Amino acid sequence: MAAMIERIEADQLIPGRGTPIENGVVVLDGGSISYAGPAAGAPDTPEATVSHAQTVMPGLWDAHVHFMGLRTADTSLLPVETIAVRAARGVSDLRAALDAGFTSVREVGGLGVDLAKAVEEGTVEGPNVYAAGSAISTTGGHGDLHGYPIGWVREFGQHGGELRIADGPAECARAVREQLRRNARVIKIYASGGVLSEVDHPIHQQFTVAEMRAMVEVAGMAERAVAAHCHGKPGMMAALEAGVLTIEHGTFMDEETAAAMRETGAILVTTRTIFQELIDARILPGYAQAKLEAIVDQHAQGILLAQQKGVTIAAGTDVAMTGAELPDSWGRNGREVPLLVSIGLTPLQAIEAATATGPATLGLQAPQSGQLLAGYDADVITLDADPVADPDVIAKPDHVTGVWKAGRRVK
Repeated sequence: MAAMIERIEADQLIPGRGTPIENGVVVLDGGSISYAGPAAGAPDTPEATVSHAQTVMPGLWDAHVHFMGLRTADTSLLPVETIAVRAARGVSDLRAALDAGFTSVREVGGLGVDLAKAVEEGTVEGPNVYAAGSAISTTGGHGDLHGYPIGWVREFGQHGGELRIADGPAECARAVREQLRRNARVIKIYASGGVLSEVDHPIHQQFTVAEMRAMVEVAGMAERAVAAHCHGKPGMMAALEAGVLTIEHGTFMDEETAAAMRETGAILVTTRTIFQELIDARILPGYAQAKLEAIVDQHAQGILLAQQKGVTIAAGTDVAMTGAELPDSWGRNGREVPLLVSIGLTPLQAIEAATATGPATLGLQAPQSGQLLAGYDADVITLDADPVADPDVIAKPDHVTGVWKAGRRVK
């Protein structure tokens, strides 16, 4: 059976990296792009199904998400509901991501390793899911649930829960191997304290360099990159010394940290959405609200400084909740682009962070995706507006008129 050929003609083609092209054409031949460029140079495709749009661009990437099926921002409630119930909610999250134009997500701790199987076999419709399995934390760290007996939290991680506690290089190596056993495509570690955890401070480093090196080494043998949750500078510098590929959040970024990221080739994943949406919603427990208010402005300054200093930036949201009526919920992933513009990135810089840079956050696991280039995956979206002139349109799924994943139209 011949592959389906789709031809998308648009007033504007945004390639993901580089200058937009007026009167562009993208030709999808099966699962790959066979042509992307000016209409004047496009091949004749009389057999193609033709679509017309104002804008055509690569399918969007969200490089920091969680499939947790949460109906609250209080992560201490993760073990209260069954994994089956929360995974079932994830099915609607997968659909919401596609409808918002996201054809790929990097899931840094959650139920995504299992949801990815359902997507790959075709029983559930969703984006490409590159998942970490359980995120790895020190005892008492950001991934510990401080209100429960420690034995309960350890058991939760051993039975498919989103969090895995590990201390010392040997146990950290074992924790990584457990995620690789589940076919994790990336490894997630908590290198600093965080906002939603009860007793730790966002600035404090948590894993030692030796512990992080052990995790980076084991992950690297399987060609997996390590993503490090980091707010404070001590955790960032230690994580970079250990060889992590991505810094998630990067709140207390300064010139020294930015220079170290450039030197090591590390990528900053932004997560402005969770900061903005939770600060506005005021739904957090008191301890978390206070921590968030103390760092929200610093986070914006850190991202802008990194951009100005030439650090590679990928857009991630930290969405984790199920239900369009909730803040920081699936389907709101596109808000990261206008939020990045609001703190000082240009629209094209923010779009590049949400398209072309996304695959790089997976290191050697990166697919040929995120750009409209011949030979790349046929993950493409169309819009009824110009996101360069008005980045807010990317935040509104109604403006996404078409979504193709691997050359098949799914919206």
